[in-house]
Amino acid sequence: MSNAAALTASSFDEKITNSTGVCLVDFWASWCGPCMMLAPVIDELAAEFSGRAEVYKVNVDEESALAAKFGIMSIPTVIVFRNGEIFEKSLGVVPKDSLSAIIEKALK
Repeated sequence: MSNAAALTASSFDEKITNSTGVCLVDFWASWCGPCMMLAPVIDELAAEFSGRAEVYKVNVDEESALAAKFGIMSIPTVIVFRNGEIFEKSLGVVPKDSLSAIIEKALK
């Protein structure tokens, strides 16, 4: 079971757009090899930042309109939001330290 909660189009506004904190959203698909490589990192970040930042996953096959809204052209794409606004995007498989640094920067 993932530490990151799944987001849908119907829950996105409540959890992200109306958020007053920092949220990381991983746009992924089950058939995507690089997404599967990044999944354990996303789970670790969810556990490490628990109580400080929220971590979510969006399955682009199930939520294609949401992926289109944010111009997701390749996956995995990770977007960090601060106070409901895009703070920074990361494309592809990146080291955990890189994503941690983005979250830490957004928390400041």
